[in-house]
Amino acid sequence: MNKKRLVSMLLVSAMTAALFTGCGSEGNQTSGDGTTSAGTNSTTEEAGIKEFTAFFGVAGSEINDDNEVQQLIAEKVGAKVKETWLTGQTADEAVGTMIAGGEYPDFIEGQTGTTQLYEAGALVALDDYLDDYPNIKNLFTDLEWEKLRQEDGHIYWIPQFSCIKNEEKVCAHNDEAFWIQARVLKWADYPEIRTMDQYFDLIEAYNAANPTMEDGTANIPYTILCDDWRYFCLENAPQFLDGYPNDGSCIVDPDTLQVIDYNTTDTAKWYFKKLNEEYHKGILGAEVFTETYEDYLAKLSTGAVCGMPDQWWQFYYSIQVAYDEQGLREQGCDYVPLPITREEGIANQWHVTRSAELDSSTGLSITVSCEDIDGALQFVSDLLEPEIIKLRFWGKEGDDYCVDENGLFYLTEEQEKRWMTSEEKRKHFCFYSYFPRVEGRLSDGINTFSLEYQTTEFFKNQPEDIQECFSAYGVTNYVDMIGNNESPGAWYPMYSYTTSLSSNSPAGQIRDQMEAVKHKWLPQVIMAEDFETAWEQYMKAYDSCNPEIYYRMLQLEVEKRVKG
Repeated sequence: MNKKRLVSMLLVSAMTAALFTGCGSEGNQTSGDGTTSAGTNSTTEEAGIKEFTAFFGVAGSEINDDNEVQQLIAEKVGAKVKETWLTGQTADEAVGTMIAGGEYPDFIEGQTGTTQLYEAGALVALDDYLDDYPNIKNLFTDLEWEKLRQEDGHIYWIPQFSCIKNEEKVCAHNDEAFWIQARVLKWADYPEIRTMDQYFDLIEAYNAANPTMEDGTANIPYTILCDDWRYFCLENAPQFLDGYPNDGSCIVDPDTLQVIDYNTTDTAKWYFKKLNEEYHKGILGAEVFTETYEDYLAKLSTGAVCGMPDQWWQFYYSIQVAYDEQGLREQGCDYVPLPITREEGIANQWHVTRSAELDSSTGLSITVSCEDIDGALQFVSDLLEPEIIKLRFWGKEGDDYCVDENGLFYLTEEQEKRWMTSEEKRKHFCFYSYFPRVEGRLSDGINTFSLEYQTTEFFKNQPEDIQECFSAYGVTNYVDMIGNNESPGAWYPMYSYTTSLSSNSPAGQIRDQMEAVKHKWLPQVIMAEDFETAWEQYMKAYDSCNPEIYYRMLQLEVEKRVKG
């Protein structure tokens, strides 16, 4: 199961928390006070400015109440939003609490809890409003809007991260990869790492030669995030190792359009046997199977973890402050992605162009608690105006960026420092990162919509260890490290279908049963003394879920999408 935000959605891209080091679900992630309550759910007005509330089912960090750019936007559009982000719960749990209480913020992005919100009748149907707000309507084609229509015939949410206008530019790989620290690559004189075996051989050799960090902290060769829904870091690697993109739930053969279960392929068995070997070598510790997401981030924040599989948005934005405070960048602890497959000769598809990623399973919604639906939609529309897009993602001209004689946006050294300081971002910048945006180039045809995509600024604002690594490999950004791919077909991405399945539906029930089996058995398989026996037992338990019924439904969905 995929949670690509960040879901890209992201970017969490998104997720624009550190604008020089992530393409951010999407999305990545930039605001919230750490509570999961809805807060004040009615629209209020202060000094002629409407005030709305919002909750996003992903982790984030709060911006200051007196944020300068937020206030400037409010003065221009007549409204502002108090954002609240997820902490200490899953999105499903937070949403479930809201449903039980019957009170919601004005805006909500429920992530995995979106289906719950829809089934509870907590969301406002948007169909009748879209024609009145062309900025919103024009985000997507009629066909794309139709993909968002639910069983009752209505549209309830707006994807935030899938609208690309003009030329798309991407510098950071916001998505899943096998990551490795720059110091490890530098120690080995920047070798070409293309396969899983090469990756682990390097990590093993580095750990043997460098058992500790500079301060004596023991290095952690390899870790995996396995907590709750984030266990995709553990279970979905086989699709990538076979050279397929992140469809999240299956492999789709582009020639035959046949849906394949990546959980049962030869590569799946090979991969988990490899993890079993690394576990018994002491490269992978048993603690990963019981650690929480917070434990995982704390581990990464020490700088001791040499490598791991993960999506960029899920770790980077949470550890960057610790890296700054502890001088870990100076030690080469920043991560880069590697284009790894099972064996050489397989073309990887770890990165797929963002324009291919319309995730119809979730998005920004307006709840039934909102007392001013038109005002809320007008705010979303205003955030899409070119002038406001520049304020959100570039800040104030002169203060936050400059414009050269050719119209190209750039930063002075003083401005660069502001962008790199977490406190400055909290009190000054206001990305409204989980509200819809228009990506690509601005209408001037020169500059990208966001600083993090501006190729002329990207490289020079990377930490020194990343610059050195890029230069060694002859690249200028993260995407060049791993490669870029166009959409494989009209079905992509299938996770937009599988994550939208209700747990009450037959296919949703089977999906949940399969996930429960994987949660239980994959740790046992990896730690087993007798791998073959454990794998056989795992496959027996997995087959008992009747996965063929689930994949039959996915096959029908692929055929439906291809036919249009």
